[in-house]
Amino acid sequence: MTSSPPPPRRTTGRASPGRPSTPSKASGVLGVNAPAAYGGAEAPAAVGREIAEILSGACCSTFFIQAQHHTPVRTLATGEEAARERWLRPLSDGTLLAGIAFSHLRAHPKLPVRATRVAGGWRFDGRVPWYTGWGLNDLFLLGGGTEDGEVVFGVTGAHEQPGLTATGPLQLAALTGSHTVGLVLDGLVVPDEAVAVRLPHERWAREDLPKNTNTNPAVFGVARAALDLLDASGDAEAKDTAGVLRDRLDAVRRDAYALVDEVPPAERLDDRLVAKTRAYDVMRAATTAAIAAGGGRAFGLTHPAQRLAREGLFLVVQGQTPEVRTAHLAALRA
Repeated sequence: MTSSPPPPRRTTGRASPGRPSTPSKASGVLGVNAPAAYGGAEAPAAVGREIAEILSGACCSTFFIQAQHHTPVRTLATGEEAARERWLRPLSDGTLLAGIAFSHLRAHPKLPVRATRVAGGWRFDGRVPWYTGWGLNDLFLLGGGTEDGEVVFGVTGAHEQPGLTATGPLQLAALTGSHTVGLVLDGLVVPDEAVAVRLPHERWAREDLPKNTNTNPAVFGVARAALDLLDASGDAEAKDTAGVLRDRLDAVRRDAYALVDEVPPAERLDDRLVAKTRAYDVMRAATTAAIAAGGGRAFGLTHPAQRLAREGLFLVVQGQTPEVRTAHLAALRA
């Protein structure tokens, strides 16, 4: 059973009923950090972070779907030539939208998804507990672990095919528009020419660890949107609260981004975690303040304050590693 390529599709930027908007090709969002040689903007990282903040404040589902697209782009840009030449350009110019399925690799030495060498490619078996963008994405980057300690990343179509089926939509407290499902892999074969990267798990884990110690820009985006609600409320106390919290938000944002921009990725991990938990604190205060200022109305499902509060809770666990969980719980006990 060999994985089939995705059908070409262009994102429109207009949402269908029950679906979040997907960034249009013309916007350049999907290729913001992609190589210019492949049709991307190759913009500085700060531009990508600002886009993430804006999108997350407006709709965290839209942010989350497009955020995952950038990982396949970065992986293909430095990966195997055959996969790069086939998919990097349509991903960079926004013709195709991609997702990811590899957070389960962090469960090592467990192998929730096992990759096994077969003639002409790699067979994937197991279960992906969390996959975002089903029905929206054209393809996705799938990661699996081998018995001898290697990780294999391959590109496959984001649709049911021999060896790949999806569960029903997961019942989530937030981001229901993200089309998140589980994936069941039972003999999905990714051909060699669709393999983007193979490397030892130890190396992958070493490079992956710093990424999740950094503060997610979406935390600042959701917090900023909540503070904007306070400013627009017409209530003097709410506006005063927004001013105090905005100063705190700006301070932790500066610290968090300085660690990303000025410090090598594997250094000062403890400081990154401190900044991350401080950002959570400010986001929680901002979203709680928006609900407090809105009163009973803020609990209505059409009110943005309750949505931002629920999206903030999602961001607390999104991409959570044991190190992040330990640091966050320790900060809450302090």
